[in-house]
Amino acid sequence: MNCFQLSYQYSWTTRKKRTLKPFMSKGSSPSSSSDSRKRKLSRAEDSDDSAVKRNAKRRRKICKVEEYYEDDDCILSDWVQRNTAKRIDKRNEEVEVMVKIESGDDCTIGKWFSDVSSKRKDKRQVEVDEDEEWEEEVTLCSKIKATSSRSRTRSLSANSPENVTDVISPCRSRSPASNVSDSIQKNDCTSSRKQSGPICHQCLKGERITLLICSECEKTMFCLQCIRKWYPNLSEDDVVEKCPLCRQNCNCSKCLHLNGLIETSKRELAKSERRHHLQYLITLMLPFLNKLSIFQKLEIEFEATVQGKLPSEVEITAAISYTDERVYCDHCATSIVDLHRSCPKCSYELCLKCCQEIREGSLSERPEMKFHYVDRGHRYMHGLDAAEPSLSSTFEDEEANPSDAKWSLGENGSITCAPEKLGGCGERMLELRRILPLTWMSDLKHKAETFLSSYNISPRMLNCRCSSLETELTRKSASRTTSSDNYLFCPESLGVLKEEELLHFQEHWAKGEPVIVRNALDNTPGLSWEPMVMWRALCENVNSTSSSEMSQVKAIDCLANCEVEINTRQFFEGYSKGRTYENFWPEMLKLKDWPPSDKFEDLLPRHCDEFISALPFQEYSDPRTGILNIATKLPEGFIKPDLGPKTYIAYGIPDELGRGDSVTKLHCDMSDAVNILTHTAEVTLSQEQISSVKALKQKHKLQNKVDKQSTEDCNEKEEEEEELNMPEISSNENEETGSALWDIFRREDVPKLEEYLRKHCKEFRHTYCSPVTKVYHPIHDQSCYLTLEHKRKLKAEYGIEPWTFVQKLGEAVFIPAGCPHQVRNLKSCTKVAVDFVSPENIHECLRLTEEFRQLPKNHKAREDKLEASLLSL
Repeated sequence: MNCFQLSYQYSWTTRKKRTLKPFMSKGSSPSSSSDSRKRKLSRAEDSDDSAVKRNAKRRRKICKVEEYYEDDDCILSDWVQRNTAKRIDKRNEEVEVMVKIESGDDCTIGKWFSDVSSKRKDKRQVEVDEDEEWEEEVTLCSKIKATSSRSRTRSLSANSPENVTDVISPCRSRSPASNVSDSIQKNDCTSSRKQSGPICHQCLKGERITLLICSECEKTMFCLQCIRKWYPNLSEDDVVEKCPLCRQNCNCSKCLHLNGLIETSKRELAKSERRHHLQYLITLMLPFLNKLSIFQKLEIEFEATVQGKLPSEVEITAAISYTDERVYCDHCATSIVDLHRSCPKCSYELCLKCCQEIREGSLSERPEMKFHYVDRGHRYMHGLDAAEPSLSSTFEDEEANPSDAKWSLGENGSITCAPEKLGGCGERMLELRRILPLTWMSDLKHKAETFLSSYNISPRMLNCRCSSLETELTRKSASRTTSSDNYLFCPESLGVLKEEELLHFQEHWAKGEPVIVRNALDNTPGLSWEPMVMWRALCENVNSTSSSEMSQVKAIDCLANCEVEINTRQFFEGYSKGRTYENFWPEMLKLKDWPPSDKFEDLLPRHCDEFISALPFQEYSDPRTGILNIATKLPEGFIKPDLGPKTYIAYGIPDELGRGDSVTKLHCDMSDAVNILTHTAEVTLSQEQISSVKALKQKHKLQNKVDKQSTEDCNEKEEEEEELNMPEISSNENEETGSALWDIFRREDVPKLEEYLRKHCKEFRHTYCSPVTKVYHPIHDQSCYLTLEHKRKLKAEYGIEPWTFVQKLGEAVFIPAGCPHQVRNLKSCTKVAVDFVSPENIHECLRLTEEFRQLPKNHKAREDKLEASLLSL
């Protein structure tokens, strides 16, 4: 019985302490409570900083009382009803406990005492946490007040007191926090006054949130929730000092859809600099312009022979063209710049290069590829027993039979339209047509020659030898013993604005060397490149139908090398946290050319401006106004090739898996490019995953041996001896601060690289993890990624190795045209890239154009590649 009395009294005392203060505050009349609040507020105003901390808990409760009173009267009745219901529920619970105690259940008594004690501890902990949060806010108020006071002092010195106003919540009196600082406000307006009250610039909300006022503009406000969610790199003090809008990195819906907010060009060129750049550009371009002019003159002479006229008497009809339509050769799919031949009956069009090959008898038919990758199922891809190939997938290694159709060539050099099997009508003679004005090419050549003769400007030279030296401006990327180009030029972004640094860049660039620029993002206002921010901007910038489609994205599964459809939010969640298959093997996904449009500037205008402002050496890389970017020199009316910017978002982990890695396989771009790493997220594998990956790797090795033995004879002992004698190569993949591992090969090493890939192609896996059994072009097929083991074998057999380095966050990598390269992501990465065409590398663009022309018609690499002839103008 004593235990019963003790427990009942304890419970009553606890209930009384919990309900006494709120009940007295709420139950008192408004007039008496108002007087009480005034006395408490008066004491709070007179207290010093230490008193503020000691009485933080009491003021917190006062603010809660104020919040209750500022709402309508129904809040008080609702509060009474809720607390009455709580007391009834508590009393019923105690009756149940008393019944159990009377039955003599000692375990129940002990459990009940334990629960009560635990609840008291939880309650005290919650109160302690709330007190700490309040103290942090009071401290923040003090800091903001000091900042605001300094700002107001400066303002008062220049303006009258009437121009300085305090923003106060329109529907409540100022709380103690308001007296401490004018930069934090508790805005608790009713819905009827919501539009007129202060709101957060980001979320456009103003009810029951804490707003920070910018001391710079003294009008823009951001709530604490938006600051912590969308601006994690900015503290509350930073926002009060200068808000994101004043910093020009606001990522609210409105600002993300505006362009022209920031200056993208880093510096204005003087007239003398522009003359130097134009002279440099024209000097390098004039030989190709002469070659193109001669090529067109030869075709005009053939046309004169056909018509029986002199070349000067030939009239060339203008082709019917549209401003939104690019003209392609119907045989080789190369972009047509100006002169070409067209069928007057079926409009079959043929470029001048194909016309030349027809007359020389060297025209290739370019048969279509036969795809021969068999889907053997997930068990095969993960190293288990291979399943039987499905009936819908057959293995074919034979090329399509060459067509019997032949072109008809006249004795005078005239060409009849292509046969029907090749897409033409085979009846009418092809006529010469033009796209540009008749004298455009000759006028351009004359202007170029006149400009060079009128300006006698000596070329600027800078003899640099840093490719063989380790300095603060270089980074070691190779270990070649027979050359002196093991170090890459690696300047700071702030230094590239100097004219001498541009000369330094040009010297390395003319040699075909990559260039790395550090901290490129330091030159920007700091707009967030968080993928979710970009996705939010994209969804809000399209119509409702397209917005619903944006809820799903098509990603590439790196293990199967196939497209998969996945919820956008799930993809970005995997970007930051990782994804796995059922057997714990890491699932690597990537988005290529996202957003899915060539209108990056239209869909993400603010991010486009941010990216262009980050570009180093803008004389080359600026896609809008780069004076040395040939892509910006196309005549008006031409449809410019899609050079970007484009975004690449992909998962990544530090360890090389060997199968299903997040990689961009070995390939070669026909234009120059610059790639900036704008965002990363690190994903850590669990111990269970690490163990599973090790076990699966062993199964992959066994499967590789079985597949290799089934295709050719192999000697395991010889292979083991070769592995022991492998040479060391440069490898930076273990660098902690790096995020993407790059391998870039020299142009002069391409023939040996191609020979190695043809020899070892069956050791690589591509679609559905099937072995590569045949290559049409070992680099342009993009079916191989050289692992560390393969790079060692390449150096052992052929004596070549790539420049290997790790790209860090904010670094820009310049890749010259014609340099094969591959990338593996060591973290989840967001990269943004843009293509450009430099005068130093125009010869590589034209060489690669010819290589792509010879590929099969349905070869993947032909898509959007055959436009170098456009860029040569």
